[in-house]
Amino acid sequence: MLRFATRAAAVAVALTLAGSITLADDSTLKVKEGDKFPVVPLEAAQIEKLKLKDAKTVSIADLKGKVVVIFFYPKALTKGCTIESCGFRDIAEKFPENVVVIGASGDDMKLQQQFIDEHKLPFPLLTDTKQELIKDLGILSPKGPVAKRTTFVIDKEGKIAKIYATVDPAKHPQEVLDFVKTLK
Repeated sequence: MLRFATRAAAVAVALTLAGSITLADDSTLKVKEGDKFPVVPLEAAQIEKLKLKDAKTVSIADLKGKVVVIFFYPKALTKGCTIESCGFRDIAEKFPENVVVIGASGDDMKLQQQFIDEHKLPFPLLTDTKQELIKDLGILSPKGPVAKRTTFVIDKEGKIAKIYATVDPAKHPQEVLDFVKTLK
């Protein structure tokens, strides 16, 4: 009987300790405006558009000195993601010269390239298949292994100038353009 009580107590303690351990919540935003944007090198479809010498990957650190708009979308070639990406495509030439626009998702390189080809997207698309950057930012969708639709504007020093956590795909590109035009 004593043996059972001891074992039961040990199980109770283990369960209590297990309940107090919290796992990182990758679906809750982990950064705020003014923070340095995480440096996570990722492959990108159409990386040559960034004019980085012999680059195989790209990270925000590679783009220091430029304003960077990085918009995350759940899945290439889906309705909302196509509307948003084509919206950025349609006004890409209106962005100031020192602004780099980049799309990003957890899609693989093949799907990102297909997205670029089908919709004639003029900017690189990051491929975060391991969801490293997505998790570092806290924008993993609780509905599945995809990014939440979120946009970050990063200043010339690599700090987050603006976070758009709520996005209307049809209106968002113009909203971002209006904001970056206010940056010095």
